[in-house]
Amino acid sequence: MSRLLFVHAHPDDETLATGVAILHHVAAGDDVHVLTCTLGEEGEVIPADLAHLEGAEGDPLADHRRGELAGAVSVLGVTHHFLGADREGDRPTYRDSGMVGSLAFENPRAFAGAEFIEVAEAMRVAIDGIAPDVVVTYDSEGGYGHPDHIRVHDAVRGALAENPSAPTLFVALTPRSWVAEDRAWLAEHVPANSGYAVPASNDPVAPSVVEDDLVTHHVVDPSVVEDQQDALRAHATQVVVFDGWYALSNDIAARLAGREGYARLDPTTGDLVPGDGRVRTGLSGART
Repeated sequence: MSRLLFVHAHPDDETLATGVAILHHVAAGDDVHVLTCTLGEEGEVIPADLAHLEGAEGDPLADHRRGELAGAVSVLGVTHHFLGADREGDRPTYRDSGMVGSLAFENPRAFAGAEFIEVAEAMRVAIDGIAPDVVVTYDSEGGYGHPDHIRVHDAVRGALAENPSAPTLFVALTPRSWVAEDRAWLAEHVPANSGYAVPASNDPVAPSVVEDDLVTHHVVDPSVVEDQQDALRAHATQVVVFDGWYALSNDIAARLAGREGYARLDPTTGDLVPGDGRVRTGLSGART
């Protein structure tokens, strides 16, 4: 049995970005943990009856999303932690930063604006306390460029760098060929009158989409998609879930394909660890 830690910026990231790997390794009997760094106070609320939570004084969306996260964690079957949580309110030290240039980014508690050394040390304490064999997080661009995601990546690297006994570090990456396959699938399965856009084959891709040979580890397990959908439904303010696909507040359809890609990262240099031409299955036993 391996102990895996998935480190994420906001509630819902755990299920959206790494839900397949989490559920796969839970089913395999591994000890799986999730560390969340903020409560997603700047999330865009989708349901009209909850719209009053968005941007409201006192951050009521934070407590609501904490409840959503608890529901998702229950489905995923993981042990959950908040970064720097106090003992009374179980609230993270840091707040969702929003995007660069927003008012949220200037908040004194903004995660991306906090002193890096402070955040990296908090991350080191959290990782040491959990003592995982494997740590999983975003690539250097945070998947799609969100400053909190980038801060998570950098803080995890800072916590693990120059430590020869550090756990193996993985970052989530998507093979370019998978994107093409997923867009073709969406074009066939998302109803034309659904109100949701389907990305065209030539639309831009996220920074985490890379050439196939850079993705050295695959977690392919379609059997977990139903549970991943249930976990996403817990995040009702942020995600609308359909059969095999979902949409965020941007109303763009995305596939739930039951597969995720990863590659090892050297935390000291920030470089991907080259593969040997073989694609590995799963993330446990990664030291070998």
